[in-house]
Amino acid sequence: MPAYEYQCQSCSHHFDQRQKMSDTPLTACPKCGGPVERLISGGAGAISKGGSSASSADPGPSCAYGGCCGGGACAME
Repeated sequence: MPAYEYQCQSCSHHFDQRQKMSDTPLTACPKCGGPVERLISGGAGAISKGGSSASSADPGPSCAYGGCCGGGACAME
């Protein structure tokens, strides 16, 4: 479940709220009751719970065009 950042437009209180992606955004500040704005943040990225990550996986052989030819049709064909 992702955490969303909010900031109150009245008192400038900044807080995080864990919500489902399908939940409606919050509208009131828990501190003063004023209107809040959901902030756009970079997020934490993908979280891997396994022993390996995609960045450490072997991408396969590289082709002469700089792409990876080990996983399917070549984009240069």
